[in-house]
Amino acid sequence: MPSSVELIQSLVNGVGIGLVYGLIAIGFCVIYNASGIVNFAQGVFVMLGGMFAYSFLVQIKLPLAVAAAISIALVAAIGVLVQILVIRPMWQRKAPMFAIILATLAVQLLIEQIIILTFGDQPRTYPEFTGGGPLKIGDIAIDYQLFWILSCGALMVGLLTLFFNKTRIGRALRACSQNREAAALLGIPVGGMLMLSFALSAALGAVAGILITPTQYTSYSVGGPFGVNGFIAAIIGGFGSAPAALAGGILLGVVQSAAIVLFGAGYKNVIALTVLLIVLLFFPRGLFGGLAKRA
Repeated sequence: MPSSVELIQSLVNGVGIGLVYGLIAIGFCVIYNASGIVNFAQGVFVMLGGMFAYSFLVQIKLPLAVAAAISIALVAAIGVLVQILVIRPMWQRKAPMFAIILATLAVQLLIEQIIILTFGDQPRTYPEFTGGGPLKIGDIAIDYQLFWILSCGALMVGLLTLFFNKTRIGRALRACSQNREAAALLGIPVGGMLMLSFALSAALGAVAGILITPTQYTSYSVGGPFGVNGFIAAIIGGFGSAPAALAGGILLGVVQSAAIVLFGAGYKNVIALTVLLIVLLFFPRGLFGGLAKRA
């Protein structure tokens, strides 16, 4: 049996990875609430954020803030291109929703192959934003990067909540999520709102990738696992709001980390899928689906 210190340490680490899952889950929710589309290319945006940040930080040696800003902007632009070149034509031809969802999966595979050809297949990483760690509290070690992930996650949730509730564009996006036909009749450019949702979703994925890469690595293949876990976190949260998605991500991260300590790394995904199954059986709208307001 693991000691209490090992268990607490795993829970601390789980909060860190769970916050990243939560940011990815919010990206899923933004697109789904605006269009009903589940974007399975969301994990690729995480990978691209880490890859671009590595290039600008390590190879070009730009300052962190500049490298992060450029990386987020580039990934957001790629999200817009995906919407324009793939999603919009299928949307306008009234393609079945399952076909559009499969197209996002094809986009993920295509981008992964492009990354192999341009960046190679070797893992990439860069130093934590704040050196000199970790912070020691008794026998528990907390990487300073966790505080960056926590503060940026809280900032993203706060800004998104204000955006959706206090701005005209945010309210227009919420209107599209509730009734696209009625929103179009009221003069809301539904196509433009869908493009904006892809840009926001891609930017959130990029932020997650930039934050998590110093604690592990990024490579062409990390998008799939991150996307799956972000999707599970979104289901646990209920696709309802940014705080609910973030809470779902934290819960998933903590459960996975505890499973690794208690049962071994091989049970990490088994436990995650078990939690997903339990939520779908007993809480079809997610743990917070009935309480959270759509965002």
